[in-house]
Amino acid sequence: MDSISEAASRLEIPADCLMPFGDFAVKIDPKLLLRRRSQPGKAKLVLVTAITPTRAGEGKTTTTIGLADALNKLGEKVCCALREPSLGPCLGVKGGGTGGGRAQLTPSDRINLHFTGDFHAITSAHSAIAAIVDNAVHFGGAGIDSRRVLWPRVVDMNDRALRNVMVGLGKRSDGMPRQAHFVITAASEIMAMLCLASDVENLRKRIGRTVVAYNHDREVVTVDQLKATGVALALMRDAVMPNLVRTLEGTPALVHGGPFANIAHGCSSVLATRTGMHLADWVITEAGFGSELGAEKFVDIKCRTAGLEVAAVVVVASVRALKLHGGHDGKALDTPDPAAVARGLANLNKHIENVRGFGLVPVVGLNRFGSDTDEEVAVVRAHCDDMGVPFEEATHFANGGDGALELAKSVMAAAKPMAPTYSYELKEGIPEKIRKVAQKVYGADDIVLADTAPSDLRTIKRLGYDHLPVCIAKTPASLSDNPKRLGRPRDFNITVREIQINAGAGFLVVLTGDVMRMPGLPRAPRSEVIDLVHGEVVNLA
Repeated sequence: MDSISEAASRLEIPADCLMPFGDFAVKIDPKLLLRRRSQPGKAKLVLVTAITPTRAGEGKTTTTIGLADALNKLGEKVCCALREPSLGPCLGVKGGGTGGGRAQLTPSDRINLHFTGDFHAITSAHSAIAAIVDNAVHFGGAGIDSRRVLWPRVVDMNDRALRNVMVGLGKRSDGMPRQAHFVITAASEIMAMLCLASDVENLRKRIGRTVVAYNHDREVVTVDQLKATGVALALMRDAVMPNLVRTLEGTPALVHGGPFANIAHGCSSVLATRTGMHLADWVITEAGFGSELGAEKFVDIKCRTAGLEVAAVVVVASVRALKLHGGHDGKALDTPDPAAVARGLANLNKHIENVRGFGLVPVVGLNRFGSDTDEEVAVVRAHCDDMGVPFEEATHFANGGDGALELAKSVMAAAKPMAPTYSYELKEGIPEKIRKVAQKVYGADDIVLADTAPSDLRTIKRLGYDHLPVCIAKTPASLSDNPKRLGRPRDFNITVREIQINAGAGFLVVLTGDVMRMPGLPRAPRSEVIDLVHGEVVNLA
């Protein structure tokens, strides 16, 4: 096993830009980006997205890691850029977020649990602002209207009991009673700010302009007005630095930031991406869930913010997911059913169309499971050939980089760096931005404004935030906003129930359907089997 210092030396990172974190990770000082890139030419950025996944996911993280390992084996200077795992999914349904089998980050237990403390720093910074807001309410500072406090509280846990809470109960000295709520740390606006900031001073500006409440004149109250910007930034001093770890095969991996793609923008940090492109010739990154969620936000928010070009997009598919979307008549997903696979290809088609709609080059990577039959794989291969899309099956979970060599070669052959095509223009009205994403990317007929959305639109326009991009929160289980509509849904509308201002992040959060920003644990969460045995964490993956 290569040491973390060897991973850093592979990328030729200057010693004065490294801050060791134990023996398994180092943080990289962003001042590195002020120096000249040591490699000739420009790095190629490859995005890994997926078809609409099953509940367990289809292997974007393992594919990202396996592809990076394969490029490393082919002699390329490469690193991957991934999000940090959240404790919510780790203890809930999906387990850890470090890949699996032979395609994973190491040490997976430390990365999955606490890691370098970035999530805790984000939670602390967010909580400090929340405490300062309520302190201002108590003492009458900034003229805050206690009925119009917008800033939630956060915790890095799936906890449905915190979706709606009362704070300030008790004596007068305990604060003013009001209704409040929690969101999971991955959905915190501070998380989004960290992941979109270009440098520390840009992060300072983002925090300072963040809207936390309205005053009695219905004007915004910002973090700067509460003099809370400095302390929030101080709490995030180390969290701003991208984290370097390695894969089981020693390939360098930057792991930084962790927003969910169904309730946030779903991409690792701009700083990590730029750091990887500064140090390597290939950067393999992923965006959460399917192309209509993570990839759309990667293009319309992250690429637009950071001015990134994308060389290729790997669309991860699995036979299991295709059977789910093809209607497998109640059969187990590991039961051979080529006909269901063929029917499920409509879902794959839409995701390929989305990538092409972004003006980017798709490559389909089939994450092959042991239960997949050659006949089922042949159905997918033939279909991709008919569509003119490069296709490769990959067995990186079982075989590491060796199992993704053909996929790596196809990506290298297809790579063509280009600026993506955005789904909408910023000058367009908010409903039109949402409508264009819904129609172009989801395949919807139209949008329906419900609940508070109409009044939210009026407020946003009055305050001058209508120029911002939209970050749409939607179920990941369907292209529609109804998780029960599988395959490629037709004849549906997207119901928009609320639109929130995230001025610090630089986008508007659009809540659709029944999606919530504080998940709950399932009936039998993974937390029931996680344990510490002889000093080793078990059953986390």
